[in-house]
Amino acid sequence: MFQAKRPAAVHDVVVIGSGAGGGTVARVLAKKGVKVTLLEAGRMLTPAKDFKEHKMPYDYDHRGAGENAEFYTGKMQWGYFAAPNGWWDMPGEPYTVAKGSQFRWFRSRILGGRTNHYGRISLRFADYDFKPRSFDGLGSDWPITYEDVAPYYDLAEEFIGVTGSVEGIRSAPDGKFMPCPPPRVHEVLVRDAAAPMGIRAVPARLAIITKNHNGRAACHYCGECGRGCITASNYSSSQVDIFPAMKTGNLNVICNAMVRELITDDEGLVKAISYIDTETREERQIRCRVCVVAASACESARLLLNSKSPRHPNGLANSSGVVGRYLMDSVGRDMTGYVPSLEGMPHYDSDGMGGGHLYIPWWGLDNKKKDFPRGYHVEIGGGYGIPQVGSSYGTCARTEGYGKGLKAAVRREYGCYVGLSGRGEMIPNEKSFCDIDPKVVDRWGIPVLRFHFQWSEHELKQAKHMQQTFAEIFDRMGGKLLGANKPSLETPEISVPGAIIHELGTVRMGKDPKTSALNGYNQAHDVKNLFVADAAGFVSNPDKNPTLTICALAWRASDYLAEEMRKGNV
Repeated sequence: MFQAKRPAAVHDVVVIGSGAGGGTVARVLAKKGVKVTLLEAGRMLTPAKDFKEHKMPYDYDHRGAGENAEFYTGKMQWGYFAAPNGWWDMPGEPYTVAKGSQFRWFRSRILGGRTNHYGRISLRFADYDFKPRSFDGLGSDWPITYEDVAPYYDLAEEFIGVTGSVEGIRSAPDGKFMPCPPPRVHEVLVRDAAAPMGIRAVPARLAIITKNHNGRAACHYCGECGRGCITASNYSSSQVDIFPAMKTGNLNVICNAMVRELITDDEGLVKAISYIDTETREERQIRCRVCVVAASACESARLLLNSKSPRHPNGLANSSGVVGRYLMDSVGRDMTGYVPSLEGMPHYDSDGMGGGHLYIPWWGLDNKKKDFPRGYHVEIGGGYGIPQVGSSYGTCARTEGYGKGLKAAVRREYGCYVGLSGRGEMIPNEKSFCDIDPKVVDRWGIPVLRFHFQWSEHELKQAKHMQQTFAEIFDRMGGKLLGANKPSLETPEISVPGAIIHELGTVRMGKDPKTSALNGYNQAHDVKNLFVADAAGFVSNPDKNPTLTICALAWRASDYLAEEMRKGNV
């Protein structure tokens, strides 16, 4: 089923990358009858073999520790038995960070990409998120509006399945929702503590189906979404987009294909893609009528910057010089507190959906007194999950001795910790970007990215506001901030750039070809048969996780591309 077919002389559409953007494009076009070839740098995914959804630590020698560790070792994203092939430090595929900067880059090398790993939080951008400069004078406006994207939010939510409730909150637009499970005890405590502060917690919006849907079984509430979902109850492009699209006969998937560059003809259009077969190390070319790049924001920028030619001396689609520029990540601040009122409570199965059953949308939209622009949302963690690395939050370090006394302390504190995670908007700035390192190449001989990044005062002040807000919520719950979780309210703590894994904005769209690389349909201004369908095209980075918007914009671009192909314009 998964063997690559013999390629035709010229492929109609070649999609590079199989994540949320690439998977959506491949499915939408294949369903329309377009012949699509998808190139994935990683290997094929076999859910029954690769996902460790129902495995326990004791199922593995030494509980998975050692060189072949199945749990968090710095290579995986988080927790025991994460979904496969996700890397912070990928062997043979380095990146560099400029002096004075910090940046961490998480990558995935398997069909479906990072949709196998992400938290499934699915939030629509608000009306003002598409017009940020008009809203407060900072950043740039998108060339499209909420009204342009809303029909595709509807399509994406109805197709993939998103939980939630209709709340009428401007900062959190309502959508097409499935029922969300009831909140857990720790979430109720947070909700009730935040309410007197004018902060409202609402049912979470997650790409996890709670009813049978499109041949997928409803979530069985094992709480192990980070390991992958064998029943495809949560969204991943591999299971929900790509596998069904392959059954149409219109989608051909080629895995282990590391793309080196896009090759253009005399008119400057993409005529072929050069890639390395990572199993044989042979370089191959595949010809195309249209190319859709969706390799993830930074990988897509890297590919375009490495695709130089006489007509495109600064890289493909880069006459504006913005490719790689205006790199953004979400502002992050996490805080954990110990809540004594949870001690001694009968333990119950709090697994539910992976992630929280409640979240807090931004509540300060009309607050004129705050000293930072835009805002953030809050994610809530806690409960009685499978103990993971660090889940005792320092119990062992704080407790003297070992044996019976230590075990009693761990049992007493189990389930008494609550986490609050702020995820906020970064304003794009010219000091945050990625370019090609002039000296370093990966194991395939492809020049690597070099990251430059700087938070501004906007983000630092926002992180300080998160700290102050979280401290007050914990205080109202009677919670205790311990050790490293105690914030210095004078010195803001903020996430390492890239660590939230929401990088975007490196191939921004816009109306003016002099200041943007793409038009409002994700089509390159300079190269009409080139589209970029991941988060690289984002103009701003609202306080919402980007995946749902990637899906919606990729669907919109696919409809436009199919019509342009029908008309013979590309």
